[in-house]
Parts: sequence; structure tokens; C-alpha cells
Amino acid sequence: MTTTNDVLDFYRRQSRMSDPGAHAARLAALPDDLTGLSAALQGLILHEHWSGAYGQVLSEERRGEVHLRDIPAMIDRMLEHDTRPLGETRPLETRLIGNCRDYTLFTVAALRARGVPARSRCGFGTYFDPRQKVDHWVAEYWDGGRWVMADAQIDSFQAERIHPDFDLLDVPPDRFLVAGAAWRACRAGEADPNTFGIMAMTGWWFLAGNLVRDAAALAGREMLPWDCWGAMPEPGDAIAEASLAWFDRLAELTADPDANFDTLIALNRDDERQTVPPVVFNAVRQRPEEI
Repeated sequence: MTTTNDVLDFYRRQSRMSDPGAHAARLAALPDDLTGLSAALQGLILHEHWSGAYGQVLSEERRGEVHLRDIPAMIDRMLEHDTRPLGETRPLETRLIGNCRDYTLFTVAALRARGVPARSRCGFGTYFDPRQKVDHWVAEYWDGGRWVMADAQIDSFQAERIHPDFDLLDVPPDRFLVAGAAWRACRAGEADPNTFGIMAMTGWWFLAGNLVRDAAALAGREMLPWDCWGAMPEPGDAIAEASLAWFDRLAELTADPDANFDTLIALNRDDERQTVPPVVFNAVRQRPEEI
């Protein structure tokens, strides 16, 4: 039987996406404390959808950086723009163009490199827009007694605009809803599925996609927010009753991933509805891509 220590050991190990490879020393040189680490990442990455607010106009080539899937590829691109150590803040013009998943993956990678159990969570932030629960990712790490969610993306510039009323490095579960919690709230009639998503992309199909991505991340497969595979519905698709039952089960499993660890790992390994295949569909680029 898998024990708590087994689960924590799993989340101490780097995944394919988080493993820094040849850049291990550069990752290790980032600050050890979470406050310092978050500040360093905010000086390395510029969120694609916040770039205009910072006065940056991005070329299509720069926007393409959001499709980099793993830490080595992202660090390679960072060093192409600026060869200084990663702990040194870059000017806006030379930061890697990324998104919430990238801040999260870097946080997770850095914590794992220090022996701290950490994992990426996909879900919805309630603190960006009062009208919508926005598609978002945060890191979750074990502090020795509980799992703590941390949002490394929100710097002082963004905080002045969204006014978070909580500690961004200890995000309450009602301020960031993991995908399964959002799904269960909607199924219970406690929330409107059309308020979950990003921009005009909302609804059951979006919730289901994030649920699959969250379950994959819990098994060490931290995919892009628009990578599609398996049971994910097409945009706007109605979800059949049989599929609703399957997503209900997935939501239940991801609500307590430690207790359901063995089942989640087996599901990601053996069930084609959940298993990440060698080729996924990049919905932004509208093309299949090998991973």
C-alpha cells in the first residue's frame, strides 16, 4: 500500500517537464525561500496576456515562447535573451514570454530541486475578475504538515490592479478552485459553469478540459493549458451522461489526490481517456504536436 511518505517522495522527484537537466545548477542558484523565488521568477517571465499592461508589444515570434513545454527549453530561451544568472531581474524586453503554468512549473521545479514535495494544480482563480473564475495554475507544496497553494505570478504591478485580499503564497482553496472543486460546485448547482474559463471560452467543456489537465499534472504530466487529448470535449460540446459520470469520478479523485494517489497514477497510465499520448493537439496553434 502506498504511504504518505511514498506520495511525498513522488512529488519530490522531477517530472519530464520540470527536470532542469543540464540547467540544474542554474535552477539551484535561485533563492531558497518562496518569497525570494517568486520575486526572481517575476523578473524572469512576462505573462503574455499582461504584456500590454506593462507597455510591451509582442511579436508573433515572442508570443510563440508560451508553447515551450519543459524547463530546459524555457531556460535555453531565457539565456538566448540574457546570459546573466537567473536570479538577476531582466528588463521587460528580455523576459521569457510565458503564462501562469510557466510560473507554476518553475516554482515546482525549484522546490523539487530542494527536496520539497511540490506539484502543479490546474483550476480557476477567483481573484482576477469578479464576473469570472479565470483559467489559472498555481503551485502546491508540502510545508511539513499540509499542502499550501502558492501563486508566483502576481507581482506588485498586478496586485495593484487585482487587489488580492489574501497571502498569494498561501492561497485559500476558495480563492483558487482546483478543477475538480469547480466541477463539483457546478454539478451541485452551487456555481454557474458559464462563469468558469477565460475570455469567451467558458462552460462544461472548459471545466472538463481543466479537470483532465489537473489530473495529468498530479501524475507528473504538466501539459500546456491548451494541450488537448483523451476525454476532453471540443469547445462548446455537450457532455454525454456517461461522460459526466466519468468526470464526476475524476473530480472526486483529484479532490484528495493523496488518498487516491494509486488510482490517479493508474488512470493516467492505463485509461486512454486520461493518459497523455505521444502526440497531443495544440488548440492555440490548431495542430497536433509531439511531446
